[in-house]
Amino acid sequence: MFQVRIHGRGGQGVVTAAEMLSIAAFEEGKHAQAIPSFGSERMGAPVVAFVRIDDDPIELTEPVARPDLLIIQDPTLFHAVDVFSGLADDGFLLINTARELTELHIDEALGRLPDHHVYTVAATELAVKHLGRATPNTALLGALTALSGVLQLESVITAINDKFSGEVAERNVTVARAAHGAAHAD
Repeated sequence: MFQVRIHGRGGQGVVTAAEMLSIAAFEEGKHAQAIPSFGSERMGAPVVAFVRIDDDPIELTEPVARPDLLIIQDPTLFHAVDVFSGLADDGFLLINTARELTELHIDEALGRLPDHHVYTVAATELAVKHLGRATPNTALLGALTALSGVLQLESVITAINDKFSGEVAERNVTVARAAHGAAHAD
């Protein structure tokens, strides 16, 4: 089972990203589960969502405590929430940032992970360019397909088209493709 935890802030599309990720897994014939975790949070408050992907039916329903992949939609959360809690020593980390990793001051967490398991992409910048708004979720899903091998870009594109329509879908597909090409290991 491949488990994902997505950290972000209200308004960044964290819950929508989890939903689209599970739809992409279904598109590939896998079993998937998306679990949002939020209360009465307001715009900008920390939000987390969980996704499980497996070839077999999934019976677990609790939050993901030991993720194989962390997606960090807002790097300001590094020092506000323990986002690294439970991350497997061979896990993956995908960070929405245009900054150098040394500027994020997360060296201890990075030191635990193998080479080529930490990826960055300037998802917010790509979203602003292609969508006209700072919603990095579809960019990060495109980038995820470049790093994990768990899902294919075309499945994410199908999920985006299932969630959105018309020009909104087209722009989100464009941003996902751009992020897929821009994601790089640090």
